[in-house]
Amino acid sequence: MQERRISARRKMVLPVKVSIGDGAGLAYTMDITSAGARLGGVRAGLETGQTVSLIRNGRKANFKVVWVQQVSPKEIHVGIEAMQEVNNFWGVDLSEHQNGGKKDLDALMSLLGGKKS
Repeated sequence: MQERRISARRKMVLPVKVSIGDGAGLAYTMDITSAGARLGGVRAGLETGQTVSLIRNGRKANFKVVWVQQVSPKEIHVGIEAMQEVNNFWGVDLSEHQNGGKKDLDALMSLLGGKKS
């Protein structure tokens, strides 16, 4: 099966707040791209084509649900795609020219407030 993705996925677990209409809940990313993400820990019933708002580090962006997978009676995984450009929404450098994952490690350490050794 040929890969349809335009940009490479990065495995990254980041907390996000998901808002759907009047409801909201917490979830986390499982992997991210510059144009979307796969979310886990979602408890709200979402449907393909629905618009959701994500809040991360005080920034808000709208995403379209492109797929939904029930993984347990109380949890679903959701594929989302940005409805507008989301430059650095995740707070991680997703450029294709990374030096052996070093930028990912530096970004993670920065998010965790730690120092690199």
